[in-house]
This record gives sequence, C-alpha cells and structure tokens, in this order.
Amino acid sequence: MWISRLKRVRRTIMVLGVANVAVIVSGGVLTLVSNPDCDSAGQLFPLFAVCFAAAVKLAAMVKVGTTQELMAITIMDSPTQNSLQRKLKYKTWLWWTRFAMVITVLQFIGATYLMFRVAKFVSRDGMPSNCVLGLSLDTRGWKQTLQVAFLITVCFVALAQCFTGSDILQWRSFYATQDDAWKAHYQEVFDHGIREVLCCLGRREYMDVIEEDEVCSVARLLGDLVSYCASGTGHLEFLAGLALLQSNSQFPEAYEDCMEAPAFHLQEAAMLHKFAEAAYTGPLLDVGRNPALFLCTWICRQGILTPWGRKWRPKLDGDNWWRGHAAAFLKFINFPAHALRRGRICREKCKATYFVVVLHYLRCVVIAVRGTETAEDLITDGLGRACSLTAEDLDGIKNHVHDMDPSRKHYGHSGIVEAARDLFMQIEGDPKFGESGSIGFLSSLIGDGCECDGYSIRIVGHSLGGAIASLLGLRLRCRFPNLYVYAYGPLPCVDSDVADACSEFVTSIVLDNEFSSRLSYGSIRRLQVAAIKVLSQDPKADTALIFRLARRFLSASKRQQETSGEAIPSIIVDDSPESLQQEHPIYPMWEESEAQMQLDEEEFINPYHDLASEDNPVTQFMETVPTKEGDDEAPEMFLPGLVIHIVSEGNNMSVPIWRGWTICDVKDGYKAYVANRESFKEIMVSQSMFLDHLPWRCRHAMQKVLESRNLFFDLTSEADIV
Repeated sequence: MWISRLKRVRRTIMVLGVANVAVIVSGGVLTLVSNPDCDSAGQLFPLFAVCFAAAVKLAAMVKVGTTQELMAITIMDSPTQNSLQRKLKYKTWLWWTRFAMVITVLQFIGATYLMFRVAKFVSRDGMPSNCVLGLSLDTRGWKQTLQVAFLITVCFVALAQCFTGSDILQWRSFYATQDDAWKAHYQEVFDHGIREVLCCLGRREYMDVIEEDEVCSVARLLGDLVSYCASGTGHLEFLAGLALLQSNSQFPEAYEDCMEAPAFHLQEAAMLHKFAEAAYTGPLLDVGRNPALFLCTWICRQGILTPWGRKWRPKLDGDNWWRGHAAAFLKFINFPAHALRRGRICREKCKATYFVVVLHYLRCVVIAVRGTETAEDLITDGLGRACSLTAEDLDGIKNHVHDMDPSRKHYGHSGIVEAARDLFMQIEGDPKFGESGSIGFLSSLIGDGCECDGYSIRIVGHSLGGAIASLLGLRLRCRFPNLYVYAYGPLPCVDSDVADACSEFVTSIVLDNEFSSRLSYGSIRRLQVAAIKVLSQDPKADTALIFRLARRFLSASKRQQETSGEAIPSIIVDDSPESLQQEHPIYPMWEESEAQMQLDEEEFINPYHDLASEDNPVTQFMETVPTKEGDDEAPEMFLPGLVIHIVSEGNNMSVPIWRGWTICDVKDGYKAYVANRESFKEIMVSQSMFLDHLPWRCRHAMQKVLESRNLFFDLTSEADIV
C-alpha cells in the first residue's frame, strides 16, 4: 500500500524531502560534535532554527499530501455532485498548502540568516574568527566536509522549494483521463479562487456560500474549459498547441468582394463611441489611456481635487459622496452637467452600470452601458450558458417571429440576458396601462408632450456593455421605433435567428482580431480541440519545443505577414537568434530548454503520435466537445444585428506590447466591411487579439476609415453644430 502511495509522489518532492532530512541529520550531527568553546547561543541558534524549519516542512509536506489524497478521493467518489464535503476537503488541503508555503518562506529567510552569520563569523573587521557554526577554524577532515555540505544543502532546499510548486502528489495519478474528475477539480479551484478575490474586494457575502449561486455556475463553466487535462495535456502543452495553431492557421478569405460598411452607420457609430468609452469611470482603463500617470488622471477625472463642485454634479444611484463617477463621465465626453439625466453605478452581478444623456442639438437620447470593469462584471461574463428567451425579451422583433421557425426556442447568454432584464426595469419598468402604456423613465422623457417628444434613442456599449445594450434594444424597440443600438466589440449573446432578426436596429462593430466578439463556450471548446489536435499531430512535440513555442505565444513582439491581395494580416514568427535576442526577454528556463532541444532533439517523440484513434486520449477528449454545428446542450451564440468588421490594411499593429496600449502614428489605414456573423464563430489566435479589444483602438480605427472616405466623423458638441 505504501509503495503504491509513494508512486503518486512527485519526483521533485521526493528530492526535496530527502534534502530536508539531510539538513536535519547533518545539523544534528554538527550540534553534537561542536567544540565546547564554540557552543554559545549565537553559534548554535542558526543550526537549531534551520533544522527546526526543515522538520516542520517535512511534517507539513506529509500533511499536505494526506489532505491532497483525501481531496482527490472525494472527487473520484462523486465527480458530478457538488457537495459540501468536497468543498471542506478542498479548503483543508488549501490551508495546509498555504501553511507549507509559509514554512518555505521561513526556510528561505533562515538560509539567508545562516549565510549572514557564517559571513559574520568568518570575517570580522578583516580578522578571522575562532568559531563558525560550532566548529573552530582549525577543524579538518569529515567535520569540515559535513559543515560545507550542510551549508550547500540548506541553500539548495531554500531555493529549490521556491520553484517546485505546492502539490505533493500527482493529480494525474488519481484522475488519469477521467473528464468529470478534472472538471470537478478545477471547479473547486475556480470557485474558491473567485470567492477569495471577491472577499478581498469587500464582497464578503460570497464567502462560505453553501447553496448553488452564480459563482458556482461560473466556476463550473471554467472547470469545463480546463477539461483538456483529461487528454493528457498540461497547461504549458496547451499554450504550445495554441502557438502551433497560430503558425499553421489559415487566413480568412479576403474582403475584396464584400460590401463596404454603410457610411451613415459608421459616422454615427464613430460619433457615439465616446459615450460607450466614457462609461468606464473607474481606474481600470486609465491604466491604458495614460500608463505613466493613470492614477493622477483618474483622480482628476473623478473630481477628487475639486469636492466643492459636488453640488453641480448630477446625483447617480450608487455614486460616491463627491459624485465622482458622474464627474468622470461628463469630463470625458466634455458635456455640461444638465445633459446627464440619469445613471447608476453598480457593483452587483448581472446588473449593469449605465448613463442616460440628452442631446438637444441632435434631438437624441443616448443610453451608454458600461462594459466589464469589476469582478462582478466578470461573473456576468462567465455566466455563459445559454438560457431561453421569453416573449418579452423578443418584443422588438415580434414582427419577425413569423419568419422564424415557431417550433424552435430562442436562446441568449444567461448572464447578459439577466443584466438586460434588470436594466430594462431600471429604465422603463413594467407597463401599467394596457399593452403599450408605460410609466417608465424613458416614457416620461420621450413620451407625447414630454420634454424630449420625438427624439430618437441610441443605445451604445463596449464589450459586455454592447451585448447588454443589444438585448435591451430588443425589449425597447417595440415601444420606441426610432431606436438604434451600436455595440462595439460585443460578446456573442443570441442565437442565429434572433441575431438576423435584429439587423434593422442593431449594429455590431468588430476590430480586426479582437477576442471578445468570438468568445463563447463553443468557440473556446473548439479552440481547445484544435490546439490539442495540432499538438498531437506533431511527432516532435517534446518538452523543449513546448517551452520554445510557449515563449513565442507569450512574447511581446508581433509580426504581421505582408501578403498582397489579402485584407486580413496574419502573424509570423521570426526564428532568427538576432530577432529573439532583440525582441524577447531571456529567461533561464527558455535557455535551458533551447539547449536541451539542440542536444537531445532526436530523443523526444510525441507519445500520442502513433497511437490508434480509439486509444488516443486526445481523440477521447475530442468526442466530448461540441462541433461547429452545435448541439442541444450548448446552442451557438452569435453577434447580434448587422456586423461591421474593421480590418487593417497593412502592418500598423506590429508594435511592441509596451507601446501597444497607446495609439501609434501609423501610415497604413483601415477598411470596414459588412461581414458574415458565421465568420466569428472561431477564435483567431493572434498576438493582437487582446489589444484590438481596447476601446480607444476601435475609436481610432473608425476615425481612420472615415478619413479614408473623406467623411466627417466628430459631431459631439454644440459648438460643432454652430
């Protein structure tokens, strides 16, 4: 039994365990053989401290291994059942792991103190001392050898334990290729991690929740997405697969035969984009807008330095006492306070922050919905399972219902649907007087005989805010026919039928390769399959190659392939040593892997390359993943409305990542086309996939498109009208 349990222990942990035992034994021997003239407390205390820390570390390693084994057995007994016992087992293992990490830190401090004491006693004012750790300087033979070996072992243990991780046993020795077990394991990891982050942010109500809640749903979804471990693929190998997928990916078809985006929609979208960007009133995006002085910029926008201006600022629900979010929003759009009529600053899941602005000179009411900025917004994003849309959710397209299949249910992103329903109640509320009557805020503002009678409505939002704005427009369209929605980089949030039906009043704008507009449960699962498949088909997918490819994928440099006749560029990798030295930071791990690859390249063979398909764990994993056609359990989500894809014409995104946050002065421009939403079902692995999602890059790209067409794009103040 003990032999089988020892086989589960990681080899590095065995080495560290033996090293800690060596520290204890050699330290004890040195204490026993110390000279009587050198046994003072100052001489022997470092020995006692280091040996005691090593003994505690050994005991902690045994306890961590025991709790880890109980945790794995509990998951194996009921992998599909989210029980309280499993949560308690995981929490016990986690706290013992953290205790072991504290001991590791103390060992590092003890080793540093030990070497400091040795240096102090060896040389004091340039004269040799009489004793070093209980032994005199004239000691020779095995005692001196033991003392040197003790010092080397202590330093080795202190440094090695900082890089070996906290797991004592191999999780794969328990779960093997069982998909449900890996999902359950990572569900607990994400569930506890999310709750701790929320607790650190002051949301203590999420801690120690027994019943199923939104955090559990998000954790379950994230756990499903890490199920590639069941195929025998580690996290680093998965990154290597993404790198191979990037280098082997096919370019999307050119846009030469596609219709250019309508000029009116582009002009209005560019004009209203600043409202969507201004909705980010927190400090998050100021890091990108002004990397060097973001804190000063945010304090200035929030009006913290001018608290006496509080009484002139609009009062918004959930705003701070000096009404800083209202001040930040108005400062960014450069409008007077009376233009902002209503708003809410919210830090709750499935509830959106929004602002309502009246533009009298344009006879327009703008509703700006904020995107992801808080941890609660991430929970809303993570609630990505499909939910059924009700008749009220589809009020705006009820005239198109006859064109759809009446036997089919219609679905939407559950977190976004819930947030849109809550926002509708905030802005308009339930009708009280018949089918079309309402006493909501918008009706009191735009209704017959009201202040803004006859005004149009524009709903805008970026990322999560764009998706919520689209579903809000679906509800409001039947009440306010003169309504239009502009969603910048939205998440796929509705099924294909609903996405087509709302094309008359919803426009989704996607910049180049941004990830959010392709981010759905199905697309991530298919990306996993593609990455694992391309990795398994490479017979030389050895450890050194994995390190090198992971470095490529995570590297700061970006290179766009220059191809004539293709509107969408691709990423190429420069393998030259000069390029790697100039563009990549050098890490010892990478250098070691490169050397290992050069010396032993022919000795590594992919273990899955020659396996039969029925025995290949990669094949078994692929069978659990939804196909492109989708399935009943995970309906495919699409971008809503008319989709405009803005693509770069040249190499205008090949800048270092530390400069990629800002808008660079580029020579090449952009083109905007009407795209097929089916083209955004797959995630494009690109070095710019995250940077393209930044809101100011989208605004910059739209302005470049309009400039290339000689169209006016900035009509955002009364001075422009005059």
